[in-house]
Amino acid sequence: MNPWGERDDAGLLDELEALTRHHLHGCPAYAAMWPDWDGAEDVTGLPWVHVGAFKHLDLRTRAEGIEHGRVLASSATGGIASRIALDARSSERQAASSAAILGSLVGERRRPLLVVDHPSQLRRRDGLPARIAAAMALKPLASDLRFLLAHPDDPASVTAVGEGDDLLLYGFTWMLWLAAERLDFGGARVQVVHSGGWKKLEALAVDRAAFDARVLATAGEGSAVWDCYGLVEQVGVLYPLCEAGHRHAPRWAEVLVRDPWTLDVLPAGSTGLLQLLNPLALGAPYHSVLTEDLGRVVAGACSCGRAGRVFDLAGRVPKAELRGCANV
Repeated sequence: MNPWGERDDAGLLDELEALTRHHLHGCPAYAAMWPDWDGAEDVTGLPWVHVGAFKHLDLRTRAEGIEHGRVLASSATGGIASRIALDARSSERQAASSAAILGSLVGERRRPLLVVDHPSQLRRRDGLPARIAAAMALKPLASDLRFLLAHPDDPASVTAVGEGDDLLLYGFTWMLWLAAERLDFGGARVQVVHSGGWKKLEALAVDRAAFDARVLATAGEGSAVWDCYGLVEQVGVLYPLCEAGHRHAPRWAEVLVRDPWTLDVLPAGSTGLLQLLNPLALGAPYHSVLTEDLGRVVAGACSCGRAGRVFDLAGRVPKAELRGCANV
C-alpha cells in the first residue's frame, strides 16, 4: 500500500462524508455540535471537532460492531490530557496506515526496535500514553522489542543498546535528545523515528541539524532520522518531514488551512489553523480535527517526488496550551 501514490479526491470525499453521517448518528455530543449539517460539496464543507474538545468530552460513537477498549492519552505537558476512546476495528485500520507510512520511510524488513522509554508505560491504568502508541506503530516492522530506559521519564537512565547491525529506534523528541549522548550504536545502521516535544528543544536553541547529528553520532552508513508530525487525536496518520523540508499527507488523508478568526478555508501559501482529515476512525469522531497548530499548504508538487498534500508547519497559535504529542 503506497501512501504517496495518486489521490482519489472524489473517493476520499465519499468516505469522509459517509463517516461523518456515521458519527452524527452514533455520537450525541458530536451531533449537538453540528445539528444542521446535511452534506458537503467538497472536503471544505465537512464538519470538524476542535482539538480541545477531546480534553473535556468523552466522545464515543455507538454502532453495531464497535467495542471500545483502552483510552489513548496525550502527554499533557502543560495541562489537561486529551483522551481518545480506541476500538478494535479502527485500530486495525490505523495500524495498517501507520505501517504503510513508516515502512515507506524506514523500509519493511524486520529489525530490532529500540524504544527510548520504560516498559511500565505500556501498563499505565490512566490510559495508553501517546508516546508509547507512537512507538508501537513501528512494531509491525520489528523482529523484537527493547525498551532502553531503566527508569520511567528519566532519559539519562539509558541501558545498553544491545547487539545488531541494522536497527530501528523510536523516541519522543525531547527524550531522545536527552538520551542521545548515552546511545552507542557501535556503527550500526539505524533508522530513527521521532515525534513530539520540539517546543522544549526550541527553548534550548536546538535545531534539526544539531539534533540529527547528536542522535546519529555513533551510527553507521545508511542511517537516517525521520521527523514525524502527528496528533494523539488522529491516530494512525503521521506526516513525515521529507528531504526537501516539507510535510506530506498520505493519499488517504487531507490537510486544510482555516483562517483563525473567520474559519474560512485559505488558499495554498496562506498561514492558518491546520484541519486534519482521514477516514480511519469508526469508534469516535476524530476523523476531522481542527488543531491549534499553524501551517500552510504548499502549492504544486514537491521535489522529493511524493504525491499527496504537501504542507509546512508554522508553529502554534499564540497562548495555545503547550502540547506534548504534536511535533511543533
